[in-house]
Amino acid sequence: MSAHPAGELSPEIDPAPTGPLRPEDDPFYRPPRGLAGRKPGVILRSRPVELALLGVVPQRITAWQLLFRTTDMDGEPEAAVTTVLLPWGADPAAPRPVVSYQCAIDAVASNCLPSYAFRRGAHAFGAVPQYELLLIAKALERGWAISVPDHVGTAGRFGTPREPGYRTLDGLRATLALLGLPRETPVALWGYSGGGLATVWAAETAASYAPDLNIIAAAAGSPVGDLEATFFRLNGSHFGGLATLCLAGLRRAYPDLNRALREHLDAPSLALLDRAETSTTVPILLRSGRSRIDDHKGEALAALRTLPHVRAVLTDLQPGDNPPAFPVLTVQAVHDLIISTGNVDRLIDRYRAAGTHVHYVRDIAGGHISLGILAAPLLENWLAARFANRPLPPPCTKTVLSLAFSTPALTGYLGLARTLLRALRGAPMRGRPRNLRSGTDVEVIPGR
Repeated sequence: MSAHPAGELSPEIDPAPTGPLRPEDDPFYRPPRGLAGRKPGVILRSRPVELALLGVVPQRITAWQLLFRTTDMDGEPEAAVTTVLLPWGADPAAPRPVVSYQCAIDAVASNCLPSYAFRRGAHAFGAVPQYELLLIAKALERGWAISVPDHVGTAGRFGTPREPGYRTLDGLRATLALLGLPRETPVALWGYSGGGLATVWAAETAASYAPDLNIIAAAAGSPVGDLEATFFRLNGSHFGGLATLCLAGLRRAYPDLNRALREHLDAPSLALLDRAETSTTVPILLRSGRSRIDDHKGEALAALRTLPHVRAVLTDLQPGDNPPAFPVLTVQAVHDLIISTGNVDRLIDRYRAAGTHVHYVRDIAGGHISLGILAAPLLENWLAARFANRPLPPPCTKTVLSLAFSTPALTGYLGLARTLLRALRGAPMRGRPRNLRSGTDVEVIPGR
């Protein structure tokens, strides 16, 4: 099915009472023949979909899904899916900014993909994107169009380099085409944690892969910085399940790594990786705390880390070589137990050394999970200020007690609470664009 002309798009949905098919069983996800002959970002299929909070409470949000042509990390053509959201009742053809929101998918199982987890009737308990839908619904009040790509791909290649950026950028191209918006439409990137890492990859690959997109800013919360260091720090910790999920995703993308793991790891570690392939994020974190991927002597990973072909994989995973050409806001919890502040510091240092305009805020009181909520008003307001062409704050690093200690933040939390109440009632999520120049929203970052 081809994309509808922008003027013919309709928010009316035919409910699917039996629930959506898993992506591996859904023909919509299967790429058509001749994929290599299509340009990146070309829409292959489209469909309207009904979204639901936690898969249960229907949401009055206008939404479509697009299957589009994109590229994997090796430059080979593939197909991926993005979910496009508009405020309920909005004119799809009206000019508006576009935001690509990268969820913290942090999993390889297909029911963790936003395109599945967002849908009414989805069986995705413990998939992080289901919780992030509330932040996205709040942002719809701005009148923005929002693209939410399955940035790990339909194969669930969590942790891979470059290709999350390609899928994000091609998802934006497809979104602009669906809505009939011109290429000069202002576009921004937003993500936190695993979504922050995907945002970084999109920001780094934009200049070479998608120079046609008018990307004006990126907001990347806790963007990992060093995936290798993060894996080895988390392995065997209370958050060891994240290391397991990441390795499960990487072995899908790197055959040599997969062979090395099967040769060196013990049976319990391999079984844990196999279980990770079918688990959503939260259950594996609860079940696999303190689990360690290794062998019975605790020596396998240290040995693997020195093998040339494994070393090449680990080197390939690191962002930072292609700093973005547009301004970036980054937030990070100082006492984050999942993502090291030092790793993010070093990524920001590399960006600044190359001339990227970075506003970096470190929060003392928040943790990794709590900051995902506490920082949301700041990230949203900062992107809104960029869309409104407000003067860009000077690049700096600020360490604050808490991002919550500001009037705009408190206003944002109240707005999020109102959005939650509307979501629970299934009320329409309508756009209420704010005029930043009028002072309705003030871009404030707490001082040191």
